[in-house]
Amino acid sequence: MGQKTHPIGFRLGIIKTWSSRWYAPDSKFADLIYEDMMVKRYIDRRLDNAGIAKVNISRAPKKVTVDIHTSRPGIVIGRKGSEVDKLREELQLLTKKDILLNIVEVRKPELDARLVADTISRQLVGRIAFRRAMKKAIAATMRMGADGIKIQCSGRLGGAEIARDEKYQEGRVPLHTLRADIDYATSTAHTTYGCIGVKVWICRGEILEQGDFYKDEKDDSKSQDAAAPSHSGRKRKPSRDNRSKRPRGRVRKPGSERYAPKGRRPDATSPANKGASDRGGAKPNAKSQNNKTGKKPAEKKEAPKNKSEE
Repeated sequence: MGQKTHPIGFRLGIIKTWSSRWYAPDSKFADLIYEDMMVKRYIDRRLDNAGIAKVNISRAPKKVTVDIHTSRPGIVIGRKGSEVDKLREELQLLTKKDILLNIVEVRKPELDARLVADTISRQLVGRIAFRRAMKKAIAATMRMGADGIKIQCSGRLGGAEIARDEKYQEGRVPLHTLRADIDYATSTAHTTYGCIGVKVWICRGEILEQGDFYKDEKDDSKSQDAAAPSHSGRKRKPSRDNRSKRPRGRVRKPGSERYAPKGRRPDATSPANKGASDRGGAKPNAKSQNNKTGKKPAEKKEAPKNKSEE
């Protein structure tokens, strides 16, 4: 119970990629991993105040490309690129290889977990109340459009004798949803009372373009219908979504009724009465029809019974 996997490692190969991108034989693999670790540690210590978000390393046979993502590129570059040249020479001495540096600016530092964690730890070292620092970071991140954020601080908070941890969360942070873009980072604040650990989870929405794990069934069915060739020369019937909906119940066409509908008095001209008269049924009464039109019924002359009466 309570065992949690790393959110970034959990999503590697699905929506996230590795920070070190290269291939090597087994004999050189461990040495290159150690070299990458030394380069990243050196850059973090050398550019402590430059807001380093992440460092990506890719290798060619005789060249190493280092991408530095920072929220303050002016500090890393320096005047006319002087600081970049110094850093390149130092890394070449460290690795004894050709180094190509790329400086990438982070446009929204409030949405980067590592930058948020470093900001909170720097405030804790400056004796700012931990609750105030956490709530301020949460408000700034949500203001920039994040789906959710969770921050946890552990240690002797406020100088207490007994260490504890406090956690604040706002929005949604779905750790089990693989398509959720969750950034995770940790930082350590070295205070006079001891170390305070800071953990930050930031949910930046969902990524649906990468990977084949998410498909829209409607789009797929439409594309298959459009791409499939028709074997016969006849036109394909439109899909059910495009057809006009039929009304519910039985649809009666005019003139197709054999019997008069319920609740109405049958007319003489209706097909129901015609069918009834053909079958020998009772004919409609003449009085009822004349009463409807307002005319009096015509009186019949009685025929003389005997010739003598005429």
